[in-house]
Amino acid sequence: MTMVKIVAFILGEEEYGVEINHVQSIERIEHITRVPNAPMFVKGVINLRGNVIPIIDLRSKLNLGQADHTANTRVIITKFEDIELGFIVDQTTDVIDVNPDAIEAISSSDLDSDYFGGIAKIEGRLIIMLKIAELMKATAD
Repeated sequence: MTMVKIVAFILGEEEYGVEINHVQSIERIEHITRVPNAPMFVKGVINLRGNVIPIIDLRSKLNLGQADHTANTRVIITKFEDIELGFIVDQTTDVIDVNPDAIEAISSSDLDSDYFGGIAKIEGRLIIMLKIAELMKATAD
């Protein structure tokens, strides 16, 4: 069975994960240039190695409230098809190999299932898997 490699990160009190094949890099939060008339969850754009990348506050996008940026705050630069976005997260934790059998479907109607792909149970941890493609498509629209 092929393992799935994920980047795990923290938002508030919960741990989330995205498949590593969508992750370009993980960056410290730098100067973000505000974009007029952008939705609240769009914090602005950054210039990363010559590329202008929109920055999304993932907490805001997922309706998880606001948080102050700390020394642990990171921007996960992701790419899906031609879309490149940065997602602000509270903290990255690690890169983990996950057996696909360890990911259970989400049955609760409390979660917006368009963005959540299941919950991975790994060594006593529960990691909410994000569907990065769905999240990026919804953000780009």
